Amino acid sequence: MTAESMSERRPVVTTAGASTVRRKTVGDRQKTAQRLLRSTAERSYDGELDIDWDAPVDPDKKWMPEHRQSLYGTKLWDKLTQEQRNELGKHEAASVLSFGIYAESGLSTILLRGIMESEGLVDDHSRYALAEIGEETRHSTMFSRLVNITGVKPYLMPKAARKFFRLAGLIPIGPSSYAGTLLIEELLDRLQREAMNDPDVQPHMRQLMKIHVLEEARHITYAREELVRAIEARGKVSNAFHRFVFAVMVLGVYPVLVNPLVYRCVGISPLEGFLAAMTSPNYRVNATFAGEPLLRFGHEVGLLDGAVTRRLFKLSRSVPEDILAELDRGTSIAS
Repeated sequence: MTAESMSERRPVVTTAGASTVRRKTVGDRQKTAQRLLRSTAERSYDGELDIDWDAPVDPDKKWMPEHRQSLYGTKLWDKLTQEQRNELGKHEAASVLSFGIYAESGLSTILLRGIMESEGLVDDHSRYALAEIGEETRHSTMFSRLVNITGVKPYLMPKAARKFFRLAGLIPIGPSSYAGTLLIEELLDRLQREAMNDPDVQPHMRQLMKIHVLEEARHITYAREELVRAIEARGKVSNAFHRFVFAVMVLGVYPVLVNPLVYRCVGISPLEGFLAAMTSPNYRVNATFAGEPLLRFGHEVGLLDGAVTRRLFKLSRSVPEDILAELDRGTSIAS
């Protein structure tokens, strides 16, 4: 099958309802919070009720699009039977959902810290943060139920990584906190906007993605505006530090979405599978696809500036070619 025919079969990525925040459109914090609170009241979902968890799994459906699986395009992939590919996709989906629970718990921790440190404890901005925590909690509940549906055990983070998250609570909230929030939210949003319209994907997964995408658009708006305000409130030295932290997060996030232990389900050693995935010709395609919306916004607000930062972003293989060209010239929209 040719690349062209494969491309024609892939679902179109919908941008309907996506956040349209740009640096120049950031407005009053309280007015934004009021608008998001109204949207939350009018368009909220409950995965416990809005997904038919009793419906049987369709044995003919996949758990994720094949071209987004980590081994797609590698020699190891060519050796797998269709049944093995589907099984690997199920385990990779369980891994991403497990990571999502950790990530959303971390995001909620940041939001709670923001409320505790806020001077406006009972204003609309704090109220929206509380509303978002409620939604993030429901999302994690959905993720956990879907992992249960797969019949796969959750893929836990290493104990050392879980202990590190405790230390993360000591890091001051700033641009890198909001950028890290966006990194998780926008990466999952991008991947889900494609897969939720794929008729070959399991119905449970598609419905979860639709709910998550609709509600995450509000969270992305909130975090993007807070990121811009945080950058503008700090000086060059502080922003340089936060740019570096964000670059390190971008470098590491895509590789950790899929736990290398997933490869055991098809008889591939974790190390062999990890190395194949990292050296796959499809790696840059998927990393760029997932990170493009956020990195275009990050470039606009100056998060990709700085000599060291540029090198780290190039190593991540997730920056679109046109932005890479601008980074090589040392330019940014913000400058």
